[in-house]
Amino acid sequence: MKMTINTGPEALLSHLQNADGSATFSYAGYTVVGAVNGPIEVQRRDELPEEAVVDVIVRPAAGVGGTRERHLESLIQSTLRQIILINNFPRTLIQVILQVTTAPENEYVNAKTVQASSNLPLLPALLQTAVLSLLSAALPLTTTLTSTSLAIIADGQSNKIVLNPSPREVETSQSFHVFSFTSHDEPILVESEGSFTMKEWDDAFAAAQRQCCQSTIINDGDTRMDDSNSADANLKQFTRSTLEGKIASDLHWK
Repeated sequence: MKMTINTGPEALLSHLQNADGSATFSYAGYTVVGAVNGPIEVQRRDELPEEAVVDVIVRPAAGVGGTRERHLESLIQSTLRQIILINNFPRTLIQVILQVTTAPENEYVNAKTVQASSNLPLLPALLQTAVLSLLSAALPLTTTLTSTSLAIIADGQSNKIVLNPSPREVETSQSFHVFSFTSHDEPILVESEGSFTMKEWDDAFAAAQRQCCQSTIINDGDTRMDDSNSADANLKQFTRSTLEGKIASDLHWK
C-alpha cells in the first residue's frame, strides 16, 4: 500500500488582543483562526452545577453556517470536553470560536459521492486550532491532541493511502478517515466513512498514528524536534515546538 503526505503546518499563537487565547493554524490547504474566552459567566439556564459548559462555534470561509457546521461543532465539543478540566470551573462557560479563513478552491464542490460532500475534511484543522487556542489561553488540560485525515484511493491492484488529501482526492476515494490522538498516543476521536476493509482501516490507523504520535530519536536517546516543513513532519512534535517557541518569546525580556 503506497502512501503520500502533504507538508508544511504553520501556527501563530496569541495574536488576537481581545481574546483570552488565540491561534491561527494552516495545513493541507486550510487556514483556521481560533479564539478562546473563559472561564466566563454563563447564562443561568445553561449553567452546569459541577462543571463548565464548553461552547464551540464554527464559522465557514464563505456564507452562513448550517447543518455542516453544527455537525462539526458537536464533534469538536465532545472531543474538547474530554481534555479540558471542566470540573475545575463549575457554573462557567468556556467558549471556542473557530473561523475558517482559507479552504481549497473546490472544497465546496457539488458531487454525488458521499466523501466529496463530507463534513470531515475540515475537522483536523479545526481541532488543531482549538487545542492551540486553549493552550494559548492557559486553560488546564488533561492532555493535548493532534489530528489528521487520510483517504484510501484505488491504485491499480493495490490501494494508496493519501494523508491530508485534496478535495479532488477525497472525491475519488473509496473511504475517508479522521483520526485524533492524545499526547499519550491514545486515540480520542475516530471518524470514518465510505467502503473499506478492516485491513485497510488498520493501515490507515497506523499511517495516522505515525504522523500524529511518532517521535524522532537520535543517538544519545534524546527526542529531536522534527522540522515542521519536512516531508515527515510529526504533528505532536510540531505542537510542542510551537509552544516552546511561544514560551521562549514571552520570556525573552528576562
